[in-house]
Amino acid sequence: MSNNLKDKVIVVTGAGGGMGLATCKMLAARGAKVSMSGLREAPLQELAAEIEAAGGQAMAQRVDVRDDGQVNDWIAKTVARFGKLDGAVNLAGAIPQTFFADTVEKHGNDTWEFIVQTNLTGTMYCMRAQLQNMNDNGSIITCGSTASVMGEPGCSAYVAAKHGVVGLTKSAAKEVGPTRNIRVNCIAPGMIDTAMYQKVKEANGGEHVPFKQLIKREGRPDEVASLVCWLLCDESRYITGTVQLIDGGWTA
Repeated sequence: MSNNLKDKVIVVTGAGGGMGLATCKMLAARGAKVSMSGLREAPLQELAAEIEAAGGQAMAQRVDVRDDGQVNDWIAKTVARFGKLDGAVNLAGAIPQTFFADTVEKHGNDTWEFIVQTNLTGTMYCMRAQLQNMNDNGSIITCGSTASVMGEPGCSAYVAAKHGVVGLTKSAAKEVGPTRNIRVNCIAPGMIDTAMYQKVKEANGGEHVPFKQLIKREGRPDEVASLVCWLLCDESRYITGTVQLIDGGWTA
């Protein structure tokens, strides 16, 4: 276990469940000061209380990443309590209820705008505020998907947004690497056993999406959290501008 996250100030979006919750717990266990955001306040406050009861330092705030005012307020309050940021993990995201049915030909405007605003524009709002309040030598992680590196029929808004996250990541890495030594990387999970993946199965008629990965199981949130912690710590300090697939070999 790497211990060089001790006393680092790390912000995490999408912290109320799944990969975000697992990441926050792992960061706190490794000594980081964790500021968490998400749409559901109750689980965030419960997690913050759990971390503090175990001797860690945490704060939580309800944030809709589509609202840059809410994002900016959260980051300002984090800095006021813990100091400038050392790292950021942008896991907030959404899938449409019409997943697998959103062809380009039939796509509705409202669904398109919601998915792009949440997954791509929201990520930009968060990164902008984070970079404005981050120490040099920091690390930012965005969340793509296997949909960041390949197309999927019926998922056009989600695929477009997740491809956009990769472009945003690579552009930011080239902007802040040479000037501030801040690293920016994108994780690209495949089928991870989370509430969001349960929605994907519901959209697939309640059935498992056929296993295309080489490791014939769903990934676990803690496996994603381990990758995130590695990308935040100094053990990965020569890695930036990359897409880190964690998909069981789906895209091999």
